[in-house]
Order: sequence, then C-alpha cells, then structure tokens
Amino acid sequence: MALRSLDNTLPISPERPKKTIKVMNSIPVSKPKQPADPKVNNENRVPLDPVGTPAVDSIDYISSENLKPISDPDVKFKSLMEGLESKDWLKICDSLNDVRRLALYHSEFLLPVLEKVVMVLVKSMKNPRSALCKTSILAASDLFKSFGDKLLESSTSDGAVDQMMLQLLLKASQDKKFVCEEAERTLDTMVVSTTPIPLLQKLKVYVSHGNMRVRAKAAVSISHCVSKMEMVEMRDYGLVSLLQTSAELLKDRLPEAREAARGMVVLVYKAVMEDDDNEQEEKWQNFCQVNLSAIDALTMVKLVASQ
Repeated sequence: MALRSLDNTLPISPERPKKTIKVMNSIPVSKPKQPADPKVNNENRVPLDPVGTPAVDSIDYISSENLKPISDPDVKFKSLMEGLESKDWLKICDSLNDVRRLALYHSEFLLPVLEKVVMVLVKSMKNPRSALCKTSILAASDLFKSFGDKLLESSTSDGAVDQMMLQLLLKASQDKKFVCEEAERTLDTMVVSTTPIPLLQKLKVYVSHGNMRVRAKAAVSISHCVSKMEMVEMRDYGLVSLLQTSAELLKDRLPEAREAARGMVVLVYKAVMEDDDNEQEEKWQNFCQVNLSAIDALTMVKLVASQ
C-alpha cells in the first residue's frame, strides 16, 4: 500500500549556504600582545631577579634597642644621600636604617644635613608602599630621640619638620593598623623628647585642621605635652591660650579630641587656682567668662564642677 504524505509535518528547509566573512582593508587587525620585556621597569609588576624569578621583598623592622653602631660611619655617611635618593625602595629602606644608626650612635654626622634627611622622611611617609612608610616613621622616632629640640629648631622656610609632623598625624589617623600604631608611638616619643613650649607652638595649628582625625591626634599630643609642663611653664606659654584651645577641642566631633580637651581643662584649672583656696569657683568662673564666649565659659564651669 502506498504511503500518504503527512500535511501536519514541518517542511524540511534546504541547508543554507554559510556566509563568508570579508575583512576590509580599512579595519586594522590587532596584533597579539608581545610578552613584556622583564628589563623594562613597570611599577605594577613584581620585580624579577637576574634569573627571571620574582624577587621576594622582605623588610625587617628593627627596634631602636637592636640597632648597632656603624663600624665606619664616615664611609657610610658619604653614600647616605645617594641611597636615600635611590629609585629602588629597598635601598631607601636600607639607607633609612643607616640614618637611624647614625642618629643614635653618630649624630654629629647627621646634624649638617638634618633638614635634607627630614625631607626624605616626609617623601617616604607619603609613599603608598607601607613598608617604606613604616621604616621612615621609625627613623623619625630615632631622630626625635637623638636631636630633640634641635630637630624643632632645624626647620627653615621649607618647614621640613612641620611637614613631617603633619605626616605623622595623618599616618596616626589612617586605617592601616601597623602604620597607625607606629605613628602614634613616634608622636609619643616626640612629646617626651622635646621641650613643651616649642612643641605646643607647632602643634596648636592642627587644632583647626580640616581632617577631624588629624585634629584628634593633635589634641592627644597637645594634652600629653601640657601634662608634662610645670605650672610656671604653663603660665609662660599662656593659660588663656591653653583655655581657648581646650574650649575649641571640647566642641570637636570625635570623642578622642574631646577627652584630650577635658584633661587639659583640669590642668589649666589647677594652674589658675594654684595657691588660692578662697572663692575658687568664682575665680575660675571669672577667668572663663573673660576669655571665652558665654556658652563656652559655662561649659568649662560645668566640666570642672563635675570632676
């Protein structure tokens, strides 16, 4: 029996010929990328050693107590600036450790070039590489230990020490814990190693800094600085200036700044009321009212009364 065709089935379409892709002469054909030359410097690549394998960068953070004197400091000093100005960050770290050893054991070599060295530290603290940044902070700490007030006096029109102080406050304010903690320790060393009045004169400008975290770190350093001052030193610097600085910081957004300010207010109060047991509240109130706005004066009176 003959088979009938099924009308409900889909017709099978004949196979369509494939189109050929034409490459127009006007369209540039991209060439495959050639492998980068390992000899060409690229800051986004891991540096290679001479045999072509990635170099392992390891930095040892040596404490000041474990640094040893240099056997030939005069020879080391001659090549110091060259190492500090190197484009190789590992060499800069080595040279910064030499700066630390020279500062601790052979400070007479560094004194003539102290400001140049400080500017190198400032540049290194700004570097995004954390290892270099932390090494420069360690070097700053040893400079404060060795030179103290001489370091504050070394700053000229370039303001090298002022720039370094700002960088320390910024690094103490950042989120990288191991850099932040090292910067805080260096700020503490700065307060311990220098005379309060010259240091306060440099720190007070940061009370009005635009970065609130910098203001807070500056407030802590100022408070520590005031706490080591004798009553005579506080008067020499100016009780009114200390009172006004405290009032400004008490209004700050960060609790760290406000807490530091409270400690300063108590110290100023003791200095104002020294050797005067009569009418203490009235004397303190008058002192605040004369030198502050009404609302700030009221805040000061309440703060002391709550202690």
